[in-house]
Amino acid sequence: MGLLLQRQGDVDGALSALGRVAKLQPDNPDAHNNLGLVLVQGGQAAQSIPEFESALHLRPDDSGYRANLGTAYLQKADFEAAIAEFQTALKSAPQDATLHYDLGLALKLKDQLSEALAEFHKAEELDPSQPDIHYTLGVTLWQQGSFDDSVKELQAAITARSDYAEAYYTLGTVLKQQGKLQEAAAALREAIHLQPDFAGAHTTLASVLRAQGNNDGASAEARTGQQIAKEKTGLQAAMLATSSGRRLLNAGDLEGAIAQFQSAISSSPDYAQAHYQLGVALQRKGQKEESQKEFRKAADLDPQLAPPSL
Repeated sequence: MGLLLQRQGDVDGALSALGRVAKLQPDNPDAHNNLGLVLVQGGQAAQSIPEFESALHLRPDDSGYRANLGTAYLQKADFEAAIAEFQTALKSAPQDATLHYDLGLALKLKDQLSEALAEFHKAEELDPSQPDIHYTLGVTLWQQGSFDDSVKELQAAITARSDYAEAYYTLGTVLKQQGKLQEAAAALREAIHLQPDFAGAHTTLASVLRAQGNNDGASAEARTGQQIAKEKTGLQAAMLATSSGRRLLNAGDLEGAIAQFQSAISSSPDYAQAHYQLGVALQRKGQKEESQKEFRKAADLDPQLAPPSL
């Protein structure tokens, strides 16, 4: 159940279920590892570290557990600790492309770019089919001013994954800086085709169109980008308010939870989870008609959100 809730994005529910597993089976390394992964997913890297350490205590040679511990340190911005964990993991799995890639990320974030590039190239050599390796290598080369090499890597990322909107966006940005405006516009339009709410792609396309003398098109793209950015800010606020409301609901504070869910809906009226959770809170308060209204709204926005059984 915990893994299913994790896949559905219900971090609080997954934490509750997987935390119970870890308590019932304290000698099960997978239980600690799975709990640690959900904590990382929920942005609780500091709390995940003891779980990964418990998993490693029970199975010291598991490079996957150690890689997860490195990822937790990476999220915590403890880059030196992350580097140490990835390097240790590589001693037992030297041909693991993902480990070389993760080590490269940690080195890059620590501004050790030459060492990072070496790890990215090693990862690429071991597994050229991974689009993220090409993409991150392309971004790093771009940041170093190696535009032609960056373009090749970004194109390789797109070849490996044809729906890679971020790679098209970055490719468009690099081509724009090279003055290849027509090619840049084509890449940016493909990013928008794949991800219509990509605010950065709209605003960058606006600057390309303006440079081409298409002021009307530039203005339209700029307006779209600004509107999307505004909506996304509202969604982020709604997600935070809904998460806070869940905690209040779990603590039994119905009025506080309802206020938070209503605030979430005010920030982003089409956020299905806020309507669903408001329905749960109103149901617990005995306001059945109002709760059913919220459940119907949530189901309209996300058909997977079925009302809870009474």
